[in-house]
Amino acid sequence: MTPAIDQARRAGITFERHEYRHDPKADSYGMEAAEKLGVSPQQVFKTLVAQLDGKELVVAVLPVDSQLNLKSLAKALAGKRAVMADKNAVQRSSGYVLGGVSPLGQKRALRTVIDASAESLPQMYVSAGRRGLEISLRPQDLAMLCDGQFADIKDS
Repeated sequence: MTPAIDQARRAGITFERHEYRHDPKADSYGMEAAEKLGVSPQQVFKTLVAQLDGKELVVAVLPVDSQLNLKSLAKALAGKRAVMADKNAVQRSSGYVLGGVSPLGQKRALRTVIDASAESLPQMYVSAGRRGLEISLRPQDLAMLCDGQFADIKDS
């Protein structure tokens, strides 16, 4: 049980838990998840934390085969500039280790933007709070659970 799974369970949403043997030598945790779960990388989403306007930490959720467009993220949150957050700040704020950061069950709730490509998917996969553990759920349920919004935040 992780805080992410606990949050989904308490909310009463429909979700599935997916566990696989994580290879510490994997180049990309997200691409490893897609490969080992046998799903398209466009269905597996990574969770990144950025700093908005030099002060506020925010969450970006986007497909593992995409790059985050920091300008688009800042615009979606009515900010001027976003940069990737310091890894120690990410771990302190989320309570998770890098490679296992989930948009759910974070120690401190942060404003969250989910890439618009998720909206049309029947289900998406996100980290369940540790390497080798994913949770699949409806994108609308993820948005509801993390009070997130959908926007185009990946490079085209």
